Amino acid sequence: PQGDAAKHPRNYAIAIACTVAARMCGLVARRNPSISSDRSPNGSREIDIRRFSQGHYGGLVPSPLRPVTLTGIHVQLEPLSLDHVGSLVDAASIDRSTYGWTDVPDGPAPMTRYVEKLLGDHANAQVLPFAQRRLDTGEVVGCTRYLDLKWQRGRVEPDEVEIGGTWLAATAQRTAINTEAKLLLLTNAFEALGVWRVAICTDARNEQSRTAIARIGATFEGVLRNHRLRYNTPAPTPRDTAVYSVIDSEWHAVKLKLIVGLEAGIAGRQP
Repeated sequence: PQGDAAKHPRNYAIAIACTVAARMCGLVARRNPSISSDRSPNGSREIDIRRFSQGHYGGLVPSPLRPVTLTGIHVQLEPLSLDHVGSLVDAASIDRSTYGWTDVPDGPAPMTRYVEKLLGDHANAQVLPFAQRRLDTGEVVGCTRYLDLKWQRGRVEPDEVEIGGTWLAATAQRTAINTEAKLLLLTNAFEALGVWRVAICTDARNEQSRTAIARIGATFEGVLRNHRLRYNTPAPTPRDTAVYSVIDSEWHAVKLKLIVGLEAGIAGRQP
């Protein structure tokens, strides 16, 4: 339970591990009505042809990733839907002074278009979007997503994802929510999807974001010039993108660092 974990920070790692393990068991059960339907006699993964249509990647085009709910101690990441629009409008209106680097719609109509665009991108196998719900109050406080999905081995799951499109209400910033959300997304990517690499990118000028990304243990790879559109400009303007990543061989150390950091944060907030 959330309250027990917060009172006993040494149980935090166990709580997270149990949550992830339970979710992964559910994922396996949903994907594998019978073991023989998903694995060859030698135990190797086989492509589920129902998840693909004709195209590239050896004659196959990936289908959208199945929506999942990822639950931690502080935050729950749940599949984004139009039902979240009203709550997201409220979250985005609390204090907009921190959104200079981020695409955060202001008002019901822009937020509706934003959510509809993400749902369309999901249908085209481009993203997997989440709403972020803080568990102490039950409020929806922002969004995040997997994007830039890449398939290189012909598997059902992608081999590389990027974590991005993240924003939080002002009241949820500088809390454990963002760190735990990254832990949940990274855990799902490496341990459920089996990716090789997770990228985390930001505007090269955003020093605060770059410091936060480096703090979780991601490796700085370099800057891509004129890589993406800059947000909040009157005319389309390119930005330079600072690229960080975590690869599968680094995941154990990064995961431990994130868990220890969350434990320390919980302990520091005890009376």
